[in-house]
Amino acid sequence: MLPPHSTRIARCCSTSLSTNVYGSHPENVTLVSTTSEAAITPAHAGLRLDRALGILFPEHSRNFLARLIEEGRVRVDDRVAAKPSQRVEDGQRVAIDVPDAAPSSAVSQDLPLTILYEDDDLVAIDKPAGLVVHPAAGHADGTLVNALLFHVKDLSGVGGEIRPGIVHRLDKDTSGVMVIAKHDDAHRRLTEAWSTDAMRKEYLALVYGTPDPDRGTIDAAIGRDPRDRKRMAVVANGGRRAVTDYELRERLRYVSLVQCRLRTGRTHQIRVHLKHAGHPLVGDPLYSGPQWRGIPDKKVQRTLASFTRQALHAARITLPHPRSGERMTFVAPLAPDFAALLDALR
Repeated sequence: MLPPHSTRIARCCSTSLSTNVYGSHPENVTLVSTTSEAAITPAHAGLRLDRALGILFPEHSRNFLARLIEEGRVRVDDRVAAKPSQRVEDGQRVAIDVPDAAPSSAVSQDLPLTILYEDDDLVAIDKPAGLVVHPAAGHADGTLVNALLFHVKDLSGVGGEIRPGIVHRLDKDTSGVMVIAKHDDAHRRLTEAWSTDAMRKEYLALVYGTPDPDRGTIDAAIGRDPRDRKRMAVVANGGRRAVTDYELRERLRYVSLVQCRLRTGRTHQIRVHLKHAGHPLVGDPLYSGPQWRGIPDKKVQRTLASFTRQALHAARITLPHPRSGERMTFVAPLAPDFAALLDALR
């Protein structure tokens, strides 16, 4: 048992796309963090959680601790804390996970980069699964931004020193096409297009089951999951409107290939909407779990179990060119592991 107040260094994997106390970072970024634990004594019993934490961990401000709670970085008796106002009880153990500060700038690195298109205003690239988009705590280098600084060099400064040129992001374990701005005016125009229907974003997802009907629209607000602050969920109150068009592309055994078009751009939107519709993504560690265990075919079970990332690929982006206004389409071929998975299931 740990003493009443103890600290250990923990290397953990964050599955949140939320903005944390050190800034925004993509989902599944591996964070280096410090986890501190303490025991609730009779002197703390009945206090609000954020107030009790302020007493137990005086090195942090109460506002800072409240933000950690909102981000799902505080646990009470090994359960993620629901809200700062919850009351604590004698004998409970609390733990806070404080991420180390993110790097303040990015460095140029000669990393492999697949460029689909490049001109004086923008670059379209094919991001592989497993690549973090920009530096964050625990990922000072080895990111897409580090590769861009080496291969492209001229990037917009709108995103700052950590996110130069980054107009939009893909989760670490999502593959596919991304568009990068090479100067500030292009960045502003691309960002405006991204937030409207002027930019068409199409994805391919492999899901459990078969959607019925074959095509449709999911219009359901998304917000923080009240039961787990690291996840998003469809919520009745307090969420942001999210709209996803979907169309069945191929029926396979126990799973289906679905094309999705985003009309809005919410955190984990496709993953949350398809789970809400009863068809979570294959391999999604956050929203699916080992659903393959319920499949009677052992060979299919093994095939699906071997795919350990969300089966999601950003296949196509169509947008107006930031200078000429010409409609342009960029397509990223299906990632090799995704293609191999489909072949094994056909």
